[in-house]
Amino acid sequence: MFFISFIFGCYALVFSGQDRKPRIIVNTTTTLIDATVAPYNQILPGDTLFFQAGLREYLLIRNFHGETGNPVVFLNLNGAVIIDTDHHFGISMVNCQFIKFSGTGSADHFYGFKIQRVEAGGAMGIGGLSSDVEIDHFYIENVPIGGIYAKTDPDCSFASTRDKFTQYNTIIHDNNIVGVGNEGLYIGNSKYFGQVVNCNGVDTLLLPSLLNGVKIYNNIISYSGWDGIQVSSASSNCQIYDNLIMFDSQDEYFAQMSGILLGGGSKCDCFNNYITDGKGNGIESHGLGGYRVFNNIIVNAGKTFKPSDSSQMKHGIYVTDVSVQPDSSFYILFNDIINPKSDGIRFSSTHSRHNLIASNAIINPGNFEYYEHGHTGFKGIDSFVMIPNDSSEVAINNNYFSRTIDSAGFSPSNYSLQPGSPLIDAAYTDHKGVTFDFYHHERPFGGRYDIGAHEYNPAYLDISENKLPSAFKMTLYPNPVQERFSIHFQVNEQSAIMLDIYNLDGNPAERSNLGNLEPGVYTKEINVVNLPDGIYLYMLRVGNQSYSGRFVKITRK
Repeated sequence: MFFISFIFGCYALVFSGQDRKPRIIVNTTTTLIDATVAPYNQILPGDTLFFQAGLREYLLIRNFHGETGNPVVFLNLNGAVIIDTDHHFGISMVNCQFIKFSGTGSADHFYGFKIQRVEAGGAMGIGGLSSDVEIDHFYIENVPIGGIYAKTDPDCSFASTRDKFTQYNTIIHDNNIVGVGNEGLYIGNSKYFGQVVNCNGVDTLLLPSLLNGVKIYNNIISYSGWDGIQVSSASSNCQIYDNLIMFDSQDEYFAQMSGILLGGGSKCDCFNNYITDGKGNGIESHGLGGYRVFNNIIVNAGKTFKPSDSSQMKHGIYVTDVSVQPDSSFYILFNDIINPKSDGIRFSSTHSRHNLIASNAIINPGNFEYYEHGHTGFKGIDSFVMIPNDSSEVAINNNYFSRTIDSAGFSPSNYSLQPGSPLIDAAYTDHKGVTFDFYHHERPFGGRYDIGAHEYNPAYLDISENKLPSAFKMTLYPNPVQERFSIHFQVNEQSAIMLDIYNLDGNPAERSNLGNLEPGVYTKEINVVNLPDGIYLYMLRVGNQSYSGRFVKITRK
């Protein structure tokens, strides 16, 4: 069964730009924008450069520099900017720093920048020593190579080698990437250990730059040819979370088949992602170690990859020693892994130490039946958590293993827990600092943590002001939605409040004017009974700020 009917109440704070007045507007015929020449040399840190809505060719953007906390903002104006090109890229950003590139400039479009076709290349590249770049609210489709690339590869100029350049603060969120030929997101250089290049007649090992500060969240990636998300050489301050990844690895290209790939040199917490119906491994880890993989929901990983050939294995979570730092640790916690083709978790690292696999719910791994039919060396039970090498140092505690999904006590419409579920209060006591569940609700409820991605809490719909975290800005509940939901939000200064609901393509579905409100905390109820069932995007605009996320509409049974 395809459980997609409950996804995500998460949100992101983004800049809407409604209160900014145009200073320089880039018309639809311009393809090169260079901050070293007029009129773009007038752009200062904190300024906004507007792109006129409409159909245009590619964009090459060079040499813009904001400051810490005061970026240069690129924003669509008066509608959606649509790129349809025979060029080898849609947008390329070179030698830019402290940039926010946002498609939130028009209330009529959730995705204000749309790269709808590139003839012979990738959709968007962030390179040429670019750093401190945020990309949000882009829609990308019909691209033969990748969706968004964010990396500067080393070359014989030696300007971007590891000792010379670090890529800081790469933030990519609230984008929708459909049907690209290779990776949906390709972040960081995948050749962490370097590659030999002939420079001036001398074979030279070039080590790629590292990434410090990566946040990949709230993206929707579907039908990628290769990995949905690949992050490599991101050695510090890296998080991948709240992404929805569907039908990854359609090209079945060897070594490029996963929903999320934590590549060589990466050290990324990977959490609260929903990965479903891909042909590859759900989450594949080749990184440095020293990180957590938790609260992810992984459904049918690899089930459609050579289904008649059990020897062609794909797993829910797969961990290797490709770049593991000796004695580092992996913590795999609170994941729901449902119907993987082969093993639930395959842990093949022998260099790491003090690893913990705990509090995961693993249902019906395909290798259980494979081993029952004569495969030697393992028992069927091993297919829930497979440890191929006895020298691996792994503690396996308080996981829930079952051949049938009904036994887990999941809700009929999603993987949240029903009263009486055996997963309630059954998790391992060591939670490695995890304090929230898939919906970002607080863990634990009651005396102990629950197994799996959801924490059972029958009162979670009753969210009142005194229950909200101190950093709260906006909450939407319940999710999934049947007939109506409430939004609970904070207004810091008198502001016009608008709520826009969009379909997955980013087109308007409903709009609610919530009035001009004084400072305070408000709860507003929104009736969506007339919306068809499905996944929706929303954006709450509070003055010149916006909060966006996803909810699911289901019909009451």
